[in-house]
Amino acid sequence: MTPRSFLLTAELGDYVRANSEPPDDVAADLLAETAELADRGDVPSTFQIAPEQGTFMQLLTRALGVRRAIEIGTFTGYSALCVARGLPDDGSLLCLDTSEEWTAVARRYWDRAGLADQIELRLGDAHESLRALPAEPTFDLAFVDADKAGYADYVDQLHPRMTDGAVVLLDNTLRSGRVLDPQSDDDRALVELNAALATDPRWETVLLPLADGLTMLRRR
Repeated sequence: MTPRSFLLTAELGDYVRANSEPPDDVAADLLAETAELADRGDVPSTFQIAPEQGTFMQLLTRALGVRRAIEIGTFTGYSALCVARGLPDDGSLLCLDTSEEWTAVARRYWDRAGLADQIELRLGDAHESLRALPAEPTFDLAFVDADKAGYADYVDQLHPRMTDGAVVLLDNTLRSGRVLDPQSDDDRALVELNAALATDPRWETVLLPLADGLTMLRRR
């Protein structure tokens, strides 16, 4: 199944993709392989971002002139592929994840796309990996799609490591609509975070109804 915004019908999802720049063969094959793994139950289907979100992230990376980016939660590598493609030739992306199995899929496609030299993957607890980085302005863009209860800590840890005007993207901030009726600790954590970020003086904040909710933060 092709991931799409939960706010869209299947027909509208098809229309959105038909009227956006389509994934090339590498991206399309990665999406297809991840969907096949999800159909077999080998990976969670909910971990895959929608193709239109990937296109948006690639365009945003390029439009912002991002040179150094960081991703927390890589899965099979589609979002990283999109961000890396938006970087200049001398740009770099640091990916933090815990799964050697899922990121092995990612590595194959990064190699195929000729991006392996621009992407560094560090396996382990992402909170610890992030804390181990110098607390100085380094990154122009961050994408967070990992443990939802940990988002608040990721935001706090990213802030000193982002350059002035840098953008942080937080995925799944609508929780398929469950922010209106939280059903789990993860739901409640994001409800609290969404409310806190709306008045956080460190960031300009907008919650976009894209895919499963994509919050965009700009460092003041």
